[in-house]
Amino acid sequence: MDRVMITNLVARGIIGLNEWEREKLQEIRINIELYGDFDQVGQSDDIKDGVNYRTVAKKVLSYAQTSGHFTVEALAANLARICLEEAGVEKVRMRVEKPGAVRFAESVGIEIERDQSWLK
Repeated sequence: MDRVMITNLVARGIIGLNEWEREKLQEIRINIELYGDFDQVGQSDDIKDGVNYRTVAKKVLSYAQTSGHFTVEALAANLARICLEEAGVEKVRMRVEKPGAVRFAESVGIEIERDQSWLK
């Protein structure tokens, strides 16, 4: 399977359990790997034969910045669903992190993998 990567996409949104986390926007770092057969776009050089990573990034950012989830796990699952709804995406690996969420750690987060069978 081929892989399209979107690395260190930064959103600003509400995420977290604590009251102070619900009051101000926080940085959310998102890494996405989209898997599928992207040979056709490699042959045709026409984006309509592949996955438009700009479109995916815009959808992911829009959702992450407005959803207001309590957990990174729920946010990651919903972002994975958005990615799998894109034509040609067979599997997604999604990593969502909250930088500075834990003292003495650069970030905390979750990495999940989902495929088309998960949507059913």
